[in-house]
Amino acid sequence: MKAPISWLRDNVALPPETNTAMLAEQLTKVGLTVEHIETTGSPVTGPLVVGRVLSIVSEPQKNGKTIRYCRVDVGKALNDTATGDHPASRGIVCGADNFVEGDLVVVALPGAVLPGGFAIAARKTYGHISDGMICAEDELGLGDDHSGIMVLAAGSAEPGDNAIDLLWSSDEVLDIEVTPDLSYCLSIRGLAREAAIANGVTFDDRYRAHLPEPVDGGHPVVLESERCQAFVALTIDGIDPTAASPSWMVERLRASGVRSISLPVDVTNYVMLESGQPLHAYDAAKLQGPIRVRLAQPGEKLRTLDGQDRALDVDDLLITDDSGPIGLAGVMGGETTEVSDDTTSIVLEAASFAAASVSRTFRRHSLPSEASKRFERGVDTQLGHVAATRAAKLLTEAGGGKVTAGTIVGAATAPRSVKLRSGLVSSVLGTRVDQEEIIRLLNAAAIPVTVLGDLLTVTAPSWRGDLVDPYDVVEEIGRHVGYDRIGLRLPVPADTHGLDPRIRDRRAVLRAVAAFGFTELLTLPFTSEDEIERLGIEGDDHRRQLVRLANPLAETQAYLRTTLLPGLFDAVARNVSRSLTDLALFEQGRVFFDGGPAVAPRPSVAHRPSPEELQAIEEALPEQPNTLAAVVTGNWRPAGWWGAAEAADWTHVVAFAECAAESVGVAMTRRNVERAPWHPGRCAELSVNGLVVGHAGELHPGVVGAFRLPEHACAVEINLDLLLAQSSRGGQIGSLSAFPLAKEDVALIVDDSVAAADVQAALAEGAGDLLESIALFDVYTGDQAGDGKKSLAFALRFRADRTLTDGEAAEARQRAVKVAVDRFGAVQRA
Repeated sequence: MKAPISWLRDNVALPPETNTAMLAEQLTKVGLTVEHIETTGSPVTGPLVVGRVLSIVSEPQKNGKTIRYCRVDVGKALNDTATGDHPASRGIVCGADNFVEGDLVVVALPGAVLPGGFAIAARKTYGHISDGMICAEDELGLGDDHSGIMVLAAGSAEPGDNAIDLLWSSDEVLDIEVTPDLSYCLSIRGLAREAAIANGVTFDDRYRAHLPEPVDGGHPVVLESERCQAFVALTIDGIDPTAASPSWMVERLRASGVRSISLPVDVTNYVMLESGQPLHAYDAAKLQGPIRVRLAQPGEKLRTLDGQDRALDVDDLLITDDSGPIGLAGVMGGETTEVSDDTTSIVLEAASFAAASVSRTFRRHSLPSEASKRFERGVDTQLGHVAATRAAKLLTEAGGGKVTAGTIVGAATAPRSVKLRSGLVSSVLGTRVDQEEIIRLLNAAAIPVTVLGDLLTVTAPSWRGDLVDPYDVVEEIGRHVGYDRIGLRLPVPADTHGLDPRIRDRRAVLRAVAAFGFTELLTLPFTSEDEIERLGIEGDDHRRQLVRLANPLAETQAYLRTTLLPGLFDAVARNVSRSLTDLALFEQGRVFFDGGPAVAPRPSVAHRPSPEELQAIEEALPEQPNTLAAVVTGNWRPAGWWGAAEAADWTHVVAFAECAAESVGVAMTRRNVERAPWHPGRCAELSVNGLVVGHAGELHPGVVGAFRLPEHACAVEINLDLLLAQSSRGGQIGSLSAFPLAKEDVALIVDDSVAAADVQAALAEGAGDLLESIALFDVYTGDQAGDGKKSLAFALRFRADRTLTDGEAAEARQRAVKVAVDRFGAVQRA
């Protein structure tokens, strides 16, 4: 929002000592950040003067163009000394033909520099010395009109007067960032109120009036949707279509960043900026039948004022007449009823539209406007009639005519009351604010308040849609008390037992795998059907249950991911393309699985959702477990003076998973399975307490090629939620045994197809309660094991609440071996 200081001072009598810098600081303190202060003025440097055309000679040229050689009086001190009929004048060549002898024009003399760095000098052209330039509006940076040169009103100036002082007024402009909750400050009215409060002066609000009762005396209006609360239509007849906008209005609009177009448009823009109420002018002669406010029907179209044909959505709120749509309510008018140079009768609209409806419409059509910016944040529902009346007065003063009829339909929303205890203000702000000061500040902001003991009943004004609950009132008071009065004091945390165990365990996992040598990264949570295909995932795999995004960032990745691996693979391919091949990367994040159609309730924002609503929202969400994944390529350890390089392989991703499990106090077992995207026969299923939590191994060659990964790349992916659910770190620490450990080793020959994990489980089952730990420490395949066989060596450790004898330990070992023999036909090696 750009606010010229002169316009603000016209609306509030600020103290003389309040300069622009002080005002900017005051507004910034109450949450209206002044980005910077601009200074308006002429973009022209050098001599720019008023001239009177003394004579014009038209001279046709061979190229078909006709030039006009003019003698122009630019004032006694600046005129030529040339002889002739008018010795006190300058000769200027001009191509425009919209002026006659005796007209006052704007002349740039040699030495002037026009916008764009266009320097003026005396030069010979078309056989004459052109000693200056008669200027058009666009050449001076005053507008876009280049149909002819500027002709000043007769008697408005004298030859030789400084045209810069005549055409530009110097002013300072505040460029203010207005937050959505302070929508009323998207107006000079709202900013002037804030300036008045900050300086302790009264504010006479010219727009403070109630919306009158419905009146059916002008152009008929029918409201067919509840999204329009009120609609004011004033009919103004006898407008002069050629009337120009007042120069003071044009200057203020220009300073506010709005270009002048025509009197009706300029007036509606001016009143919108001043009051905050968007308005729209219709050519009354082009309206066919009553104005209707309704929702769009399927297949309807509208050509908006920007010349674009727009296919309408059934959720769009429209302004229509008998011919069909004539405007997008609160966003932009239609071309068919646009005011033009032939318009003599106007229907002036000032309406109140639902904020959410306008917001959806302008975003749907990518059509932001100054009107939609205000409507989506909330417009004073009482403002329509007084704003339309103000605009009608400005129109008739500048363009003639009179208001002949008016229509008012609908009603403003009822005022809202908020109750709070005065002590709440001090407790929330953290600084003492007396009840008397609270009442004073609320009254200064024109917010009515009644007091009963320490109970305050605040009535939110029609322009304060942000005051909904007691804490909004506290914030309003805090803004004007001054945030500088609120001390720096850290909140005192409640007594707790530390971090939630799941948060603590997740942090422990991430620290452990990072310390193991992996680098964490973050990737976008989007995927595509193509990526799932390249992973080789089968049709019945749950990782194909993709959740489609309603509004994806890119159609090439229109789904939420069901696995972290494609994101990691893309990161690897990007690094490899930059010659970084030795990689150990991991990511922790959520994946998402479509659970089928589900409709979540939309609770009211007026109160906290009920437990049932929260439960229904939770149930409508897709399953989204936390997941941990990693990938390794190249060398785990580079070659150096310490020895040869160590290639990264499946052992490192398995160790990654086991490191994560150990960090939360659980052991992970594995067995060979087949699962995409891993290489058949080189994929391990990872389990904790019999629950499958993930998979690890070498990637399938087809996947490696599809994602442009280095050969023999390996990856791991585990369900972090399942792993953390098995955490044993929350239990009690057991006492250390005072009795010695009995060590027994056993080597068994089994078929190659038998998983080592299954053999280990059989030994543990047979060993019984005396077994404290078991670990595989050697795998041998060769002539001594036999064809199709392998030897597995395990270290068994026994302990009891007494000292075990050698015989007891040997007996436990043999019980373990017997289960393995019975179950797998194992043969014990000597």
